[in-house]
Amino acid sequence: MSITVNAAFDSGNIRLTGIEGDTLNLEIVRDHQSDFYQWFHFRVAGAKGRRLTFRITNAGGSAYAFGWPGYRTRMSTDRVAWRQVADTDYADGVMRWTAEIDSDLVWFAYFAPYTMEQHDALVARIGGEPGVTVRELGQTLDGRAIDCLTIGTGPKQVWFYARQHPGESMTEWFMEGALEKLVDPNDATAQALREKATLHLVPNMNPDGSFRGHLRTNAAGVNLNREWHTPTPERSPEVLCVRNAMDETGVVFAMDVHGDEAIPANFLAGYEGIPAWTDPHGEKFYEYGRRLAAATPDFQLELGYVKSAPGQANLSMSTNQLAERFGAVSMTLEMPFKDHDANPDPEFGWSPERSKKLAHSCLDTLAGMIDEL
Repeated sequence: MSITVNAAFDSGNIRLTGIEGDTLNLEIVRDHQSDFYQWFHFRVAGAKGRRLTFRITNAGGSAYAFGWPGYRTRMSTDRVAWRQVADTDYADGVMRWTAEIDSDLVWFAYFAPYTMEQHDALVARIGGEPGVTVRELGQTLDGRAIDCLTIGTGPKQVWFYARQHPGESMTEWFMEGALEKLVDPNDATAQALREKATLHLVPNMNPDGSFRGHLRTNAAGVNLNREWHTPTPERSPEVLCVRNAMDETGVVFAMDVHGDEAIPANFLAGYEGIPAWTDPHGEKFYEYGRRLAAATPDFQLELGYVKSAPGQANLSMSTNQLAERFGAVSMTLEMPFKDHDANPDPEFGWSPERSKKLAHSCLDTLAGMIDEL
């Protein structure tokens, strides 16, 4: 049987450029109408019993090529367990890995995928739980729904939203964990939070990009996290409908969930540099981070992004915009494509299960601070 490579499915992305013996040469396809690329997800058939080497030959031109060193490809034979391929390396602009294939079909991905089918199943499952309201806030350029699940009856208005950048699939795993915790009738902390806050959760801000196998943009090639100052129906209806819904409720706390290609850790980015910044208000953000670090070994405070200088915050980014617009304690959570090096897992690296558990810790931390917001 000849080897075949296929990415013609929900969230798939790869182009086969040639097979030379046991070596497959591949290219990642750019986001539509954009130069961004880095996400890949494909399957291989007809390779059982062979040891194959895969070479992504255009890795050096990807959006975050500096993130490849230290990265490990994810591999699965059942699309449930996604293990790291130990023999992965990056040199001279080529990302390469070698794997023993012991099944008729095998899948490879940049990170454990979260498909639109999984998204729809999650919304249906959680939406059927008591006390949950599901709203379609708007539609994307491809006509897909922007789903929002609202849970709780308290006066504090809280927003969690994820996957503005569709290739950051760990973020929807995070949202699955958050939603499961919030509807757990045996979780006293979650129930207390529901009494003090109304939580609005948008599991996927960019379903078009997710389905198309994009790294960072929507169907128009637009980076949604640079649209929050002036979103439009033509470029960024996803942001427009979510921001409009936030305008209706107000926001006291917001978390924008992301993945970072290079930094091997979980960390928070805040809103330093906004015009309305005050040290007492910013201290609430810093205190949240300190409490989260104390709550779980899967979070740390040493690694992260450089803070914006006073008055230099980019208000087109959601965290800055929401802090300025609403006075919200607003933050971006970044999770790694690699591993959380301070607390590593050699087999799975940073994983869906760990993303879900981090969501639990984030909600527990929020519950302990909700009266202070």
